[in-house]
Amino acid sequence: MAARTHSTEEPQRSSLGAVAGAALVGSALEWYDYFLYGAAASLVFNKIIFPTEDAFVGTLAAFATLALGFLIRPLGGVYFGALGDRIGRKKVLIITLLLMGGATTLIGVVPSYEAAGVWAPILLIVLRLLQGFGAGAEFGGAAVLSAENAPPRRRGLFGAFPGVGVYIGLLLSSGTFALLTRLPEEDFLAWGWRIPFLASVLMIALAMFVRLRVNETPAFQELQKQDAVAESPIKDLLKQQRGPLLVVMGSQVAQSGVSYVYQTFVVTYIVGTLGMAATVGPIGVAAAAAVALVTTPLFGALSDRVGRKPVYLFGAGFSAVFAFPFFMLVDTKSETAVIIAMVLGIGIGIASMLGAQGSFFSELFSSRVRLSGLVLGREVSAALSGGLAPLAAVALTEAAGGASWPVGLMTIGLSAITFLALLAAPETRHVDLVGAASPTADGTEEPAAARSAKGPARPADPLRNRTTS
Repeated sequence: MAARTHSTEEPQRSSLGAVAGAALVGSALEWYDYFLYGAAASLVFNKIIFPTEDAFVGTLAAFATLALGFLIRPLGGVYFGALGDRIGRKKVLIITLLLMGGATTLIGVVPSYEAAGVWAPILLIVLRLLQGFGAGAEFGGAAVLSAENAPPRRRGLFGAFPGVGVYIGLLLSSGTFALLTRLPEEDFLAWGWRIPFLASVLMIALAMFVRLRVNETPAFQELQKQDAVAESPIKDLLKQQRGPLLVVMGSQVAQSGVSYVYQTFVVTYIVGTLGMAATVGPIGVAAAAAVALVTTPLFGALSDRVGRKPVYLFGAGFSAVFAFPFFMLVDTKSETAVIIAMVLGIGIGIASMLGAQGSFFSELFSSRVRLSGLVLGREVSAALSGGLAPLAAVALTEAAGGASWPVGLMTIGLSAITFLALLAAPETRHVDLVGAASPTADGTEEPAAARSAKGPARPADPLRNRTTS
Protein backbone atom coordinates (compact mmCIF):
# COMPACT_ATOMS: atom_id res chain seq x y z
CA MET A 1 0.00 0.00 0.00
CA ALA A 2 1.20 3.52 -0.68
CA ALA A 3 3.12 5.29 2.02
CA ARG A 4 1.63 8.48 3.41
CA THR A 5 3.04 11.53 1.70
CA HIS A 6 4.48 14.49 3.57
CA SER A 7 3.40 18.04 3.00
CA THR A 8 6.09 20.62 2.36
CA GLU A 9 3.80 23.51 3.23
CA GLU A 10 4.54 25.69 6.24
CA PRO A 11 2.05 25.37 9.12
CA GLN A 12 -0.83 27.83 8.86
CA ARG A 13 -0.89 30.23 11.79
CA SER A 14 -4.03 31.84 13.10
CA SER A 15 -4.04 35.53 13.91
CA LEU A 16 -3.15 36.18 17.53
CA GLY A 17 -6.43 38.02 18.01
CA ALA A 18 -8.42 35.00 16.87
CA VAL A 19 -6.41 32.71 19.13
CA ALA A 20 -6.93 34.98 22.13
CA GLY A 21 -10.65 35.19 21.39
CA ALA A 22 -11.02 31.42 21.05
CA ALA A 23 -9.24 30.84 24.36
CA LEU A 24 -11.11 33.59 26.20
CA VAL A 25 -14.64 32.84 25.04
CA GLY A 26 -14.48 29.06 25.42
CA SER A 27 -12.83 29.21 28.82
CA ALA A 28 -15.30 31.87 29.93
CA LEU A 29 -18.20 29.60 28.97
CA GLU A 30 -16.66 26.62 30.78
CA TRP A 31 -16.20 28.46 34.03
CA TYR A 32 -19.39 30.46 33.72
CA ASP A 33 -21.09 27.05 33.66
CA TYR A 34 -19.08 25.65 36.53
CA PHE A 35 -19.29 28.68 38.79
CA LEU A 36 -23.01 28.94 38.13
CA TYR A 37 -23.38 25.40 39.37
CA GLY A 38 -21.26 26.15 42.43
CA ALA A 39 -23.36 29.20 43.30
CA ALA A 40 -26.59 27.29 42.68
CA ALA A 41 -25.38 24.41 44.85
CA SER A 42 -24.78 26.92 47.64
CA LEU A 43 -28.05 28.83 47.36
CA VAL A 44 -30.63 26.85 45.34
CA PHE A 45 -30.14 23.10 44.88
CA ASN A 46 -29.90 22.45 48.62
CA LYS A 47 -33.43 23.84 48.93
CA ILE A 48 -35.39 22.80 45.82
CA ILE A 49 -33.61 19.71 44.48
CA PHE A 50 -32.43 18.14 47.75
CA PRO A 51 -34.99 19.40 50.25
CA THR A 52 -34.51 18.25 53.83
CA GLU A 53 -35.34 19.48 57.30
CA ASP A 54 -31.62 19.50 58.10
CA ALA A 55 -29.95 22.39 56.23
CA PHE A 56 -26.52 20.79 56.71
CA VAL A 57 -27.62 17.57 54.98
CA GLY A 58 -29.17 19.49 52.07
CA THR A 59 -26.02 21.55 51.57
CA LEU A 60 -23.86 18.43 51.80
CA ALA A 61 -25.97 16.70 49.12
CA ALA A 62 -25.78 19.73 46.81
CA PHE A 63 -21.99 19.93 47.19
CA ALA A 64 -21.78 16.20 46.53
CA THR A 65 -23.18 16.80 43.03
CA LEU A 66 -20.63 19.62 42.63
CA ALA A 67 -17.93 17.07 43.45
CA LEU A 68 -19.40 14.60 40.93
CA GLY A 69 -18.74 17.04 38.11
CA PHE A 70 -15.11 17.23 39.16
CA LEU A 71 -14.75 13.49 39.58
CA ILE A 72 -15.95 12.84 36.01
CA ARG A 73 -13.64 15.50 34.55
CA PRO A 74 -10.56 13.25 34.48
CA LEU A 75 -12.46 10.72 32.36
CA GLY A 76 -13.42 13.48 29.97
CA GLY A 77 -9.84 14.71 30.06
CA VAL A 78 -8.47 11.26 29.21
CA TYR A 79 -10.92 10.77 26.36
CA PHE A 80 -10.82 14.22 24.80
CA GLY A 81 -7.13 14.80 25.57
CA ALA A 82 -6.14 11.66 23.69
CA LEU A 83 -8.57 12.58 20.91
CA GLY A 84 -7.01 16.03 20.64
CA ASP A 85 -3.53 14.53 20.34
CA ARG A 86 -4.81 12.28 17.53
CA ILE A 87 -7.17 14.48 15.49
CA GLY A 88 -6.19 18.00 16.54
CA ARG A 89 -6.81 20.64 19.20
CA LYS A 90 -9.43 22.63 17.27
CA LYS A 91 -11.82 19.74 16.52
CA VAL A 92 -11.87 18.60 20.14
CA LEU A 93 -12.55 22.11 21.41
CA ILE A 94 -15.63 22.31 19.18
CA ILE A 95 -16.96 18.99 20.55
CA THR A 96 -16.36 19.85 24.20
CA LEU A 97 -17.96 23.25 23.74
CA LEU A 98 -21.22 21.75 22.49
CA LEU A 99 -21.36 18.99 25.11
CA MET A 100 -20.53 21.19 28.07
CA GLY A 101 -22.65 24.16 27.02
CA GLY A 102 -25.65 22.04 26.08
CA ALA A 103 -25.70 20.32 29.47
CA THR A 104 -25.51 23.66 31.28
CA THR A 105 -28.43 25.08 29.31
CA LEU A 106 -30.57 22.05 30.13
CA ILE A 107 -29.84 22.42 33.86
CA GLY A 108 -31.90 25.58 33.61
CA VAL A 109 -35.04 23.52 32.91
CA VAL A 110 -34.57 20.80 35.56
CA PRO A 111 -37.78 20.57 37.62
CA SER A 112 -37.86 20.94 41.38
CA TYR A 113 -38.17 17.97 43.73
CA GLU A 114 -41.69 19.13 44.56
CA ALA A 115 -42.67 18.94 40.88
CA ALA A 116 -40.87 15.77 39.75
CA GLY A 117 -39.91 13.90 42.89
CA VAL A 118 -36.79 11.74 42.67
CA TRP A 119 -36.41 12.49 38.94
CA ALA A 120 -35.30 16.03 39.80
CA PRO A 121 -32.00 15.02 41.49
CA ILE A 122 -31.48 12.22 38.92
CA LEU A 123 -31.77 14.64 35.99
CA LEU A 124 -29.52 17.15 37.72
CA ILE A 125 -26.85 14.52 38.38
CA VAL A 126 -26.92 13.24 34.77
CA LEU A 127 -26.53 16.76 33.36
CA ARG A 128 -23.81 17.54 35.87
CA LEU A 129 -21.89 14.45 34.74
CA LEU A 130 -22.24 15.41 31.06
CA GLN A 131 -21.13 18.95 31.88
CA GLY A 132 -18.08 17.67 33.73
CA PHE A 133 -17.19 15.14 31.02
CA GLY A 134 -17.22 17.83 28.34
CA ALA A 135 -15.31 20.29 30.50
CA GLY A 136 -12.52 17.78 31.10
CA ALA A 137 -10.40 19.02 28.19
CA GLU A 138 -11.79 22.55 27.80
CA PHE A 139 -9.29 24.58 29.85
CA GLY A 140 -6.38 22.36 28.84
CA GLY A 141 -7.35 22.55 25.18
CA ALA A 142 -7.58 26.33 25.32
CA ALA A 143 -4.21 26.53 27.10
CA VAL A 144 -2.49 24.34 24.49
CA LEU A 145 -4.19 26.24 21.65
CA SER A 146 -2.87 29.52 23.06
CA ALA A 147 0.62 28.31 23.94
CA GLU A 148 1.24 26.54 20.62
CA ASN A 149 0.16 29.60 18.63
CA ALA A 150 1.94 32.24 20.73
CA PRO A 151 5.27 33.91 19.92
CA PRO A 152 7.86 32.26 22.22
CA ARG A 153 8.65 35.46 24.12
CA ARG A 154 4.96 36.14 24.80
CA ARG A 155 3.83 32.60 25.53
CA GLY A 156 3.24 33.32 29.21
CA LEU A 157 0.89 36.18 28.34
CA PHE A 158 -1.04 34.18 25.74
CA GLY A 159 -1.08 31.11 27.97
CA ALA A 160 -2.83 33.24 30.58
CA PHE A 161 -5.83 33.96 28.32
CA PRO A 162 -7.71 30.79 29.37
CA GLY A 163 -7.19 31.97 32.94
CA VAL A 164 -8.63 35.36 32.03
CA GLY A 165 -11.58 33.48 30.58
CA VAL A 166 -12.01 31.76 33.94
CA TYR A 167 -12.53 35.11 35.61
CA ILE A 168 -14.79 36.42 32.86
CA GLY A 169 -16.97 33.37 33.53
CA LEU A 170 -16.71 33.88 37.27
CA LEU A 171 -17.57 37.57 36.98
CA LEU A 172 -20.57 36.91 34.76
CA SER A 173 -21.94 34.08 36.91
CA SER A 174 -21.35 35.70 40.29
CA GLY A 175 -22.52 39.10 39.07
CA THR A 176 -25.70 37.56 37.67
CA PHE A 177 -26.39 35.69 40.90
CA ALA A 178 -25.66 38.81 42.95
CA LEU A 179 -28.42 40.59 41.02
CA LEU A 180 -30.87 37.69 41.07
CA THR A 181 -30.54 37.10 44.82
CA ARG A 182 -32.09 40.54 45.27
CA LEU A 183 -35.37 39.06 44.05
CA PRO A 184 -37.85 37.91 46.69
CA GLU A 185 -36.64 34.46 47.82
CA GLU A 186 -39.80 32.77 46.51
CA ASP A 187 -39.28 34.19 43.00
CA PHE A 188 -35.55 33.49 43.02
CA LEU A 189 -36.08 29.82 43.92
CA ALA A 190 -39.02 29.42 41.53
CA TRP A 191 -37.55 30.90 38.33
CA GLY A 192 -34.85 33.51 38.93
CA TRP A 193 -31.97 31.06 39.29
CA ARG A 194 -32.80 29.48 35.91
CA ILE A 195 -32.10 32.63 33.86
CA PRO A 196 -28.27 32.47 33.87
CA PHE A 197 -28.27 28.76 32.95
CA LEU A 198 -30.56 29.32 29.98
CA ALA A 199 -28.56 32.38 28.91
CA SER A 200 -25.47 30.22 28.40
CA VAL A 201 -26.82 29.31 24.95
CA LEU A 202 -25.81 32.80 23.81
CA MET A 203 -22.22 32.20 24.92
CA ILE A 204 -22.20 28.85 23.11
CA ALA A 205 -23.11 30.59 19.85
CA LEU A 206 -20.41 33.24 20.30
CA ALA A 207 -17.72 30.70 21.27
CA MET A 208 -18.60 28.48 18.31
CA PHE A 209 -18.33 31.41 15.89
CA VAL A 210 -14.89 32.37 17.23
CA ARG A 211 -13.45 28.85 17.36
CA LEU A 212 -14.50 27.95 13.83
CA ARG A 213 -12.29 30.80 12.58
CA VAL A 214 -9.11 29.45 14.21
CA ASN A 215 -6.67 27.17 12.35
CA GLU A 216 -5.16 24.06 13.85
CA THR A 217 -1.99 24.86 15.83
CA PRO A 218 1.43 24.93 14.11
CA ALA A 219 2.74 22.26 16.51
CA PHE A 220 0.02 19.77 15.57
CA GLN A 221 0.33 20.60 11.87
CA GLU A 222 4.04 19.83 12.16
CA LEU A 223 3.26 16.46 13.73
CA GLN A 224 0.94 15.66 10.83
CA LYS A 225 3.55 16.78 8.32
CA GLN A 226 6.09 14.39 9.83
CA ASP A 227 3.63 11.50 10.34
CA ALA A 228 4.50 11.74 14.04
CA VAL A 229 0.99 11.94 15.52
CA ALA A 230 0.72 9.55 18.48
CA GLU A 231 -1.52 6.53 17.96
CA SER A 232 -1.84 5.89 21.73
CA PRO A 233 -1.19 9.22 23.49
CA ILE A 234 -2.16 8.06 26.98
CA LYS A 235 0.01 4.95 26.75
CA ASP A 236 2.96 7.03 25.51
CA LEU A 237 2.37 9.62 28.21
CA LEU A 238 2.36 7.11 31.08
CA LYS A 239 5.38 5.29 29.67
CA GLN A 240 7.58 8.26 28.81
CA GLN A 241 6.49 11.37 30.74
CA ARG A 242 5.33 10.37 34.21
CA GLY A 243 7.53 13.01 35.87
CA PRO A 244 5.89 16.02 34.17
CA LEU A 245 2.48 14.44 34.81
CA LEU A 246 3.16 14.28 38.57
CA VAL A 247 4.41 17.87 38.55
CA VAL A 248 1.15 19.05 36.95
CA MET A 249 -0.92 17.08 39.48
CA GLY A 250 0.90 18.58 42.44
CA SER A 251 0.99 22.09 41.01
CA GLN A 252 -2.76 22.08 40.43
CA VAL A 253 -3.75 21.22 44.01
CA ALA A 254 -3.64 24.73 45.47
CA GLN A 255 -4.92 26.55 42.40
CA SER A 256 -8.03 24.39 42.27
CA GLY A 257 -8.58 23.48 45.93
CA VAL A 258 -8.03 26.90 47.47
CA SER A 259 -10.03 28.74 44.80
CA TYR A 260 -13.05 26.50 45.33
CA VAL A 261 -12.89 26.95 49.08
CA TYR A 262 -13.11 30.70 48.50
CA GLN A 263 -15.65 30.68 45.67
CA THR A 264 -18.14 28.04 46.83
CA PHE A 265 -17.68 27.08 50.48
CA VAL A 266 -17.27 30.65 51.74
CA VAL A 267 -20.46 31.73 49.92
CA THR A 268 -22.34 29.16 52.00
CA TYR A 269 -20.35 29.78 55.19
CA ILE A 270 -21.11 33.49 55.41
CA VAL A 271 -24.84 32.82 55.01
CA GLY A 272 -25.38 29.61 56.96
CA THR A 273 -22.80 30.06 59.73
CA LEU A 274 -22.23 33.81 60.01
CA GLY A 275 -25.81 34.83 59.19
CA MET A 276 -24.83 37.43 56.58
CA ALA A 277 -26.98 38.37 53.57
CA ALA A 278 -26.94 36.01 50.59
CA THR A 279 -25.76 38.85 48.33
CA VAL A 280 -22.43 39.34 50.14
CA GLY A 281 -20.68 36.23 48.85
CA PRO A 282 -21.48 36.72 45.15
CA ILE A 283 -20.54 40.40 45.40
CA GLY A 284 -17.19 39.51 46.97
CA VAL A 285 -16.48 36.88 44.34
CA ALA A 286 -17.47 39.28 41.55
CA ALA A 287 -15.14 41.98 42.91
CA ALA A 288 -12.29 39.46 43.12
CA ALA A 289 -12.95 38.29 39.57
CA ALA A 290 -12.84 41.88 38.30
CA VAL A 291 -9.40 42.35 39.87
CA ALA A 292 -8.16 38.96 38.61
CA LEU A 293 -9.14 39.91 35.05
CA VAL A 294 -6.28 42.40 35.23
CA THR A 295 -3.79 40.57 37.44
CA THR A 296 -3.92 37.17 35.67
CA PRO A 297 -2.47 38.37 32.33
CA LEU A 298 0.01 40.56 34.23
CA PHE A 299 1.29 37.50 36.08
CA GLY A 300 1.41 35.63 32.77
CA ALA A 301 3.47 38.40 31.22
CA LEU A 302 5.71 38.47 34.30
CA SER A 303 6.42 34.76 33.81
CA ASP A 304 7.81 35.63 30.36
CA ARG A 305 10.40 37.83 32.08
CA VAL A 306 11.31 35.96 35.28
CA GLY A 307 10.17 32.41 34.54
CA ARG A 308 7.13 30.26 35.25
CA LYS A 309 8.35 28.76 38.53
CA PRO A 310 8.96 32.00 40.47
CA VAL A 311 5.51 33.33 39.62
CA TYR A 312 3.76 30.04 40.44
CA LEU A 313 5.75 29.62 43.68
CA PHE A 314 4.74 33.12 44.74
CA GLY A 315 1.06 32.23 44.30
CA ALA A 316 1.31 29.03 46.33
CA GLY A 317 3.30 30.75 49.07
CA PHE A 318 0.92 33.70 49.24
CA SER A 319 -2.09 31.37 49.51
CA ALA A 320 -0.51 29.56 52.45
CA VAL A 321 0.47 32.74 54.30
CA PHE A 322 -2.90 34.40 53.68
CA ALA A 323 -5.05 31.43 54.78
CA PHE A 324 -5.70 32.54 58.37
CA PRO A 325 -5.86 36.28 57.60
CA PHE A 326 -8.48 35.43 54.95
CA PHE A 327 -10.82 33.80 57.48
CA MET A 328 -10.07 36.42 60.14
CA LEU A 329 -11.39 39.05 57.71
CA VAL A 330 -14.43 36.95 56.78
CA ASP A 331 -15.28 36.20 60.42
CA THR A 332 -15.62 39.92 61.20
CA LYS A 333 -19.00 39.70 59.42
CA SER A 334 -18.17 42.95 57.65
CA GLU A 335 -19.17 43.08 53.98
CA THR A 336 -16.14 45.26 53.22
CA ALA A 337 -13.79 42.84 54.97
CA VAL A 338 -15.26 39.88 53.04
CA ILE A 339 -14.69 41.70 49.73
CA ILE A 340 -11.09 42.57 50.69
CA ALA A 341 -10.43 38.94 51.64
CA MET A 342 -11.84 37.68 48.33
CA VAL A 343 -9.93 40.23 46.27
CA LEU A 344 -6.58 39.39 47.88
CA GLY A 345 -7.11 35.63 48.02
CA ILE A 346 -8.36 35.27 44.45
CA GLY A 347 -6.96 38.34 42.70
CA ILE A 348 -3.41 37.81 43.96
CA GLY A 349 -2.90 34.25 45.22
CA ILE A 350 -5.00 32.28 42.74
CA ALA A 351 -4.46 34.66 39.79
CA SER A 352 -0.67 34.39 40.02
CA MET A 353 -0.83 30.59 39.81
CA LEU A 354 -3.37 30.67 37.01
CA GLY A 355 -1.44 33.31 35.09
CA ALA A 356 1.65 31.09 34.81
CA GLN A 357 -0.19 27.79 34.50
CA GLY A 358 -1.22 27.62 30.84
CA SER A 359 2.28 28.12 29.46
CA PHE A 360 4.04 26.16 32.23
CA PHE A 361 1.89 23.04 31.89
CA SER A 362 2.08 23.12 28.08
CA GLU A 363 5.86 23.41 28.13
CA LEU A 364 6.30 20.38 30.37
CA PHE A 365 5.15 17.92 27.68
CA SER A 366 6.23 16.94 24.17
CA SER A 367 3.88 17.91 21.36
CA ARG A 368 2.72 14.32 20.69
CA VAL A 369 1.14 13.96 24.15
CA ARG A 370 0.84 17.60 25.23
CA LEU A 371 -2.94 17.82 25.47
CA SER A 372 -3.27 14.38 27.10
CA GLY A 373 -0.64 15.22 29.70
CA LEU A 374 -2.01 18.63 30.56
CA VAL A 375 -5.65 17.64 30.92
CA LEU A 376 -5.04 14.30 32.66
CA GLY A 377 -2.71 15.79 35.27
CA ARG A 378 -4.79 18.91 35.78
CA GLU A 379 -8.19 17.24 35.95
CA VAL A 380 -7.20 14.36 38.24
CA SER A 381 -5.77 16.88 40.66
CA ALA A 382 -8.78 19.20 40.31
CA ALA A 383 -11.14 16.30 41.05
CA LEU A 384 -9.32 15.48 44.26
CA SER A 385 -8.71 19.05 45.40
CA GLY A 386 -11.26 21.41 43.86
CA GLY A 387 -14.04 18.84 43.79
CA LEU A 388 -13.65 17.65 47.37
CA ALA A 389 -12.34 20.78 49.12
CA PRO A 390 -15.75 22.50 49.57
CA LEU A 391 -17.24 19.22 50.81
CA ALA A 392 -14.37 18.78 53.28
CA ALA A 393 -14.66 22.40 54.38
CA VAL A 394 -18.36 21.98 55.20
CA ALA A 395 -17.63 18.84 57.24
CA LEU A 396 -14.67 20.43 59.06
CA THR A 397 -16.66 23.53 59.97
CA GLU A 398 -19.56 21.45 61.26
CA ALA A 399 -17.19 19.30 63.35
CA ALA A 400 -15.58 22.45 64.81
CA GLY A 401 -18.92 23.94 65.81
CA GLY A 402 -18.89 26.59 63.10
CA ALA A 403 -15.26 27.64 63.55
CA SER A 404 -13.22 28.38 60.42
CA TRP A 405 -9.71 27.53 61.67
CA PRO A 406 -9.78 23.89 60.42
CA VAL A 407 -10.49 25.19 56.91
CA GLY A 408 -7.56 27.59 57.26
CA LEU A 409 -5.28 24.66 58.11
CA MET A 410 -6.61 22.73 55.12
CA THR A 411 -5.86 25.71 52.87
CA ILE A 412 -2.26 25.81 54.11
CA GLY A 413 -1.92 22.08 53.45
CA LEU A 414 -3.19 22.40 49.88
CA SER A 415 -0.78 25.27 49.22
CA ALA A 416 2.16 23.35 50.68
CA ILE A 417 1.57 20.41 48.31
CA THR A 418 1.76 22.73 45.31
CA PHE A 419 4.83 24.53 46.66
CA LEU A 420 6.73 21.25 47.07
CA ALA A 421 5.70 20.01 43.61
CA LEU A 422 6.99 23.22 42.04
CA LEU A 423 10.35 22.92 43.78
CA ALA A 424 10.84 19.60 41.97
CA ALA A 425 9.86 21.04 38.56
CA PRO A 426 12.18 22.45 35.85
CA GLU A 427 11.98 25.99 34.52
CA THR A 428 10.34 25.81 31.09
CA ARG A 429 10.01 29.27 29.55
CA HIS A 430 12.70 28.64 26.88
CA VAL A 431 11.15 25.40 25.57
CA ASP A 432 10.40 25.14 21.83
CA LEU A 433 6.82 23.90 21.38
CA VAL A 434 6.70 23.56 17.58
CA GLY A 435 7.89 20.34 16.01
CA ALA A 436 7.77 16.70 17.01
CA ALA A 437 9.52 15.58 20.16
CA SER A 438 13.19 14.75 19.88
CA PRO A 439 14.01 11.03 19.90
CA THR A 440 16.29 9.85 22.68
CA ALA A 441 18.89 7.11 22.49
CA ASP A 442 16.40 4.40 23.40
CA GLY A 443 13.88 5.56 20.81
CA THR A 444 11.41 7.12 23.25
CA GLU A 445 10.29 10.73 23.33
CA GLU A 446 12.19 13.33 25.26
CA PRO A 447 9.92 15.54 27.40
CA ALA A 448 9.66 19.12 26.18
CA ALA A 449 11.08 20.56 29.39
CA ALA A 450 14.17 18.36 29.10
CA ARG A 451 14.96 19.95 25.73
CA SER A 452 14.85 23.54 26.98
CA ALA A 453 18.56 23.69 27.73
CA LYS A 454 19.48 22.24 24.33
CA GLY A 455 18.00 24.93 22.14
CA PRO A 456 15.25 24.36 19.56
CA ALA A 457 14.04 20.79 19.28
CA ARG A 458 15.25 18.94 16.20
CA PRO A 459 12.47 17.20 14.23
CA ALA A 460 11.89 13.53 14.91
CA ASP A 461 13.02 11.03 12.29
CA PRO A 462 10.03 10.84 9.91
CA LEU A 463 10.65 7.09 9.53
CA ARG A 464 9.99 6.43 13.22
CA ASN A 465 6.22 6.75 13.12
CA ARG A 466 5.51 6.25 9.45
CA THR A 467 2.22 4.54 8.81
CA THR A 468 0.67 3.20 5.64
CA SER A 469 -2.65 4.03 4.17
